[in-house]
Amino acid sequence: MSNPLSSSLRSSNLNFIFLALAVSALLALPAFAGSQARIVRLSDVQGSVQIDKNTGLGFENAFLNLPITQGTQLRTGENGRAEVEFEDGSAMRLGPGTEVEFSSLGLDDSGKRLSQVSLVEGTAYVNWRAKDKDQITLTFSRETATLDRPGHVRADATATYAHLAVFRGEAEVEGPAGKVMVAKNQTATFDESNDDKSKVGNGVAEAPLDSWDRNATSYYDQYSRNNSYNSSPYGYGTSDLNYYGSYSNVAGYGTLWQPYFTGIGWDPFADGAWGWYPGLGYMFASAYPWGWLPYHYGNWLYIPSNGWMWQPGGWNSWVTAPSYKPTTLVHVNPLVAPTTGATKTVVVGKGGELSLMPSRLVLNNGSAGIGIPRGSLDNLSHLNKQVTRTGTVELHVEPQFAAISARGFTLAEPSGPEPLSSSSSPHSSSTSTVHSGAHH
Repeated sequence: MSNPLSSSLRSSNLNFIFLALAVSALLALPAFAGSQARIVRLSDVQGSVQIDKNTGLGFENAFLNLPITQGTQLRTGENGRAEVEFEDGSAMRLGPGTEVEFSSLGLDDSGKRLSQVSLVEGTAYVNWRAKDKDQITLTFSRETATLDRPGHVRADATATYAHLAVFRGEAEVEGPAGKVMVAKNQTATFDESNDDKSKVGNGVAEAPLDSWDRNATSYYDQYSRNNSYNSSPYGYGTSDLNYYGSYSNVAGYGTLWQPYFTGIGWDPFADGAWGWYPGLGYMFASAYPWGWLPYHYGNWLYIPSNGWMWQPGGWNSWVTAPSYKPTTLVHVNPLVAPTTGATKTVVVGKGGELSLMPSRLVLNNGSAGIGIPRGSLDNLSHLNKQVTRTGTVELHVEPQFAAISARGFTLAEPSGPEPLSSSSSPHSSSTSTVHSGAHH
């Protein structure tokens, strides 16, 4: 230990240490165990989506909040869509009949995030925010597009041709026929049957999934910035926290976050799954649509007058299982990773897959947002107050794919509960099995 310092010098050093820690937290990168490997998030799953986690077992059913690591492959069925969210809030969205491989998710020596993704076939949207000069390269057909500044593109790949449409920014594309720059509101076509020659034209034709991509982008833009309590240095998961819950100051604890539609008896660890990843072991994936940041950063606390609340922080360390302070005041499902050595996904809680069907959505305490598609309702805070007051609020819901837009809910008069399932989570959440907790 160093020799004692004077009070003023000690105070100065402490201030410097505090500043250094604060800067370190802001610059922290979610690289696992201090390595240059990164972990990003499967942030939306609709319909049939499968994942190959590079375990040697091939493809299995994918679900919300599964980590995406280097070597992971995703593919969507004819009715499937998926979104992958990167650390700064950048997103890649996959349309039906699409397959991608995350060839590389790493860091360079300066800490810049480098992502390489291969679009094997289908349609992919990339909305790249490029904070801190992060870079993504997207290979489609025999072409490679690079984005190292903010940009928004749509790529299509088939066995005979490829398209790249640029909504915002510009992209440099390199292939067997050389390099081509594609600017905003331009579309490039590459013909494999003609030596991969390219043609760049002005204008971007509207595609069926463009409105879905725009709505998802709008959702992030709206909810990632609408809460002054949001202290996360990361972009992934922040919009979901602001949409599905709220922050409040709790005496003795500081700023805490809590999802809507919970009660004193709600358990944040009751529903999820353990996914096994080579070199990393089992990692926990929450079933809740907001369940990314609270399960990999910070700490869960049980507040007797409020129930379970999440304390943000710990931004310089990414954990494979949520951290929480044990309590004897309420039942807690033990969070113990499987030790059998198996590499299959292990579901905990209610289990079972969900698919949104034409029906009624019943909100009550204990659901914590399961079954509510992102951005589909305008004011969850208001509905949360109604549920707290009346116990139940019922909504009529349109079929999942009745329209490209995610919107389609109308408020209905409360009545008896009716089972509902939703593809936003892998775990069943019918109103007959959701536990209601008293809310004070």
